This record gives sequence, C-alpha cells and structure tokens, in this order.
Amino acid sequence: MTKVFSEEFTNISIKDLMIPADKVAHVQMGNNLEHALLVLTKTGYTAVPVLDAQYRLHGLITTNLIMDSILGLERIEFERLQNMKVEEVMNKDVSRLNVSDDWMKALKLVINHTFVCITNEDGVLEGIFTRRVILKKLHKQLMILNSRFPK
Repeated sequence: MTKVFSEEFTNISIKDLMIPADKVAHVQMGNNLEHALLVLTKTGYTAVPVLDAQYRLHGLITTNLIMDSILGLERIEFERLQNMKVEEVMNKDVSRLNVSDDWMKALKLVINHTFVCITNEDGVLEGIFTRRVILKKLHKQLMILNSRFPK
C-alpha cells in the first residue's frame, strides 16, 4: 500500500497552523448588536468569536443570528440593534480546540465549520484554526505527490 501523506504532513502542529488571537477579529460580550454587525460587515466575515474582558471565549456571533434577532413580523427592526447585547443572541455551543490537540481532531471539526477557536486551559482565546489553512496545506501536499508520481 502506498503512503499518501508524508510524515511531515501528518505531524503538523495546530500551533503552527493557527492564526494568532491578536490577528482575529472579535467582539466583546457587552457590545451591542450594531457594533457586532459593523465588525462582521467591515471584515467580510460571517462569524467572529465573542470574548469577555479577559479574552476568554464565550461563543460566536454570526450575521444570521443578528438578523434573526431583529426580524419582526412585518419589517426588520433595525432600532433593536442598539439595545440588544451580543451575549443575548450569540451561539454558546462552540467547538473548541486546545493547542496541544491532534491536528486530525482539528481537521474533523473544520469539516462543518469554516474555523474553530483554539483556547488554553483557562478558556482564553489563543487563535483560530481555519478550513482555508488546511486546504492550502492539503493542496501543497498533493502538488508534491503529483510531482513525484507524474501520469
């Protein structure tokens, strides 16, 4: 049986592939939904982590969650954006990784999520692990294989 992936590929560290927390767009729990929607819109992301003042992860806020929270029966109630807090509508059921987790665990999680938050043992956000990073790494590995075994 031919080995498809090199040891270098299968021994990847999550820490080597993560985007560090200081480069990750996020909102605070006490921010209003207007602020969260601005962050999401300006960054072009559909979801960002929700942190407390100590940078501990509490959930994710998405454009869909915000829009669902301001949809009225007959119109979109934009005035609610200023009065509602992120913590009222955020998704608290968030998949997480630890820096020491196996990257195969991370791979399984990004099948259903565009990114997964990485926290330390205290719940502080260390960074995120993205589907894009995995796809880039996989593409590189496949290019190496194709160069070794041309048709």
